[in-house]
Amino acid sequence: MPPILDSALLTGWTRAATQALERHRAEIDRINVFPVPDGDTGTNLLLTMRAATEAVLRVLRDNADGPARGAAVVAGALARGALVGARGNSGVILSQVLRGVADAVAAVVGPTPAGAVLADALGRAHRLATAAVTRPREGTVLSVLGAAARAAAAAGSDRLDDVACAAAEAAAGAVQATTGQLPELARAGVVDAGGLGLYLVLDALAGLVSGRTGTARLPATGAPARQPARGRDVLVAEREGGSPGYDYEVMYLLESPADERMGALRGELDALGDCVSVVGDGDGLWNVHVHCSDVGAAIEAGLAVGRPHRITVIRFADQVRDALTAGAGETGRFVRDRAVLMVVAGAELAELARSAGAAVLERPRDREVEACDLVAALAGTRARHVVLLPGDGELTAVAEQAAAVARREGQEVLVVPTASVLQGLAALAVHDPQRRAGDDVVAMAEAAAGTRTGGLVVAESEALTWVGPCEPGDVLGISDGEVVVIAPDLAVGGLWLAHRMLTAGGELVTVLLGEGADDALADGLAADLRRTHPEVDVVVHRGGQTGFAIVLGVE
Repeated sequence: MPPILDSALLTGWTRAATQALERHRAEIDRINVFPVPDGDTGTNLLLTMRAATEAVLRVLRDNADGPARGAAVVAGALARGALVGARGNSGVILSQVLRGVADAVAAVVGPTPAGAVLADALGRAHRLATAAVTRPREGTVLSVLGAAARAAAAAGSDRLDDVACAAAEAAAGAVQATTGQLPELARAGVVDAGGLGLYLVLDALAGLVSGRTGTARLPATGAPARQPARGRDVLVAEREGGSPGYDYEVMYLLESPADERMGALRGELDALGDCVSVVGDGDGLWNVHVHCSDVGAAIEAGLAVGRPHRITVIRFADQVRDALTAGAGETGRFVRDRAVLMVVAGAELAELARSAGAAVLERPRDREVEACDLVAALAGTRARHVVLLPGDGELTAVAEQAAAVARREGQEVLVVPTASVLQGLAALAVHDPQRRAGDDVVAMAEAAAGTRTGGLVVAESEALTWVGPCEPGDVLGISDGEVVVIAPDLAVGGLWLAHRMLTAGGELVTVLLGEGADDALADGLAADLRRTHPEVDVVVHRGGQTGFAIVLGVE
């Protein structure tokens, strides 16, 4: 029976494409010349594909016993996961390829040959990807995608394996042709990195449906002949469209239902820089990408039409320097030796953690943190050794999964379990990058374990707690997951909770004010503690957390 484009095949294709990109990531990074020689195209494609994979696995897990496991649901999850997790210009293009697949699968009505669905998918993908780029050029991933789409349409077969193999073979030829289509590639003696990555994705499908086993039949890339001197040639590669060089790559997700305003946004970003792409999922979520020098203006352009979040800014000077190091034989991925990555909730806590020296992943308000988010954030530190502080006991398992993925990619990651942001800040306070890595992790783990945390919430209903019944409006002091104090107001509750937490001793009390809490509340609590416990130092920060009016930490 010929293969069909069902949920099982889509899931298998996702897995096979991810494995192919894992095998060839380093090579794609090495030949990354155009539009910016930043040595990260392979990494960006891999992280984008992993985000798509995570989205599919989440759909399958959430609907393990339900009906929502059809091809349209899986394809839609692939497209949205890639859109949300897209990294770099190449990741944005890949997200549009997967969106083309999702749209074609969703458009099927009645019995339709699988080969025709794939041909339709690649045609849609090419139109979407071309529309996403403000100044498309021949010799890029768009050329490779166009060749694959034309070959699929001209295959003259309804069989999925025939169409998939025709598309992959055309992509291979188009990849080899890119060297002669762009002077930047010809000067460096390499093929287009993004085009090579797309070929690997299409070849993974062809191998799956044709029954071919083994690794991809890689086109000649020019990478083996590359010498360190090539790295100096990379520095003179022109930017897309011959525009002047820019300093930063800016990406963010944008929530905006106003489709008609996206054209104006593209125009405004195009005036600021180049490599502009603004792509959406049809449900009000957009992925925005631009190379520019004015980071603030790029973000303000998004603010004018919606709500930007998950903002990423990368400085090209760091990446180009790293690419030159790669030409000399280094991995080309790391620009520093050590980093600490903290997961926090809210902009004020994020700023507090950054001021203490941490790289930060800000938790999204509308969903849980996923392993793909952490993998991307770990890669974004560009550090060889990273200590990961999850800041939530329930996030520790996800952090360990992400750490395992990062280790397979050559990054050393250790997770220090932290049940709260205050434990994370305590660990960060003793971090010393000059100390031996092993000793530093031990010190951080001991500091986190030695910090007790508690918080105050206002009861919304009657309840029976370990310390008696509570009424709506009562202030509950919670420590170790249990109510230990019931107080008439926040000022009294904070003092009573601090007294209870200090019965086991302590040298430092840290107070985090929640969103909307009055500064006078913390000032009064600090004054009371200094009077009743003169041996204890008290530090107050505005945390901006929404769950607790006040969070206390005792070290």
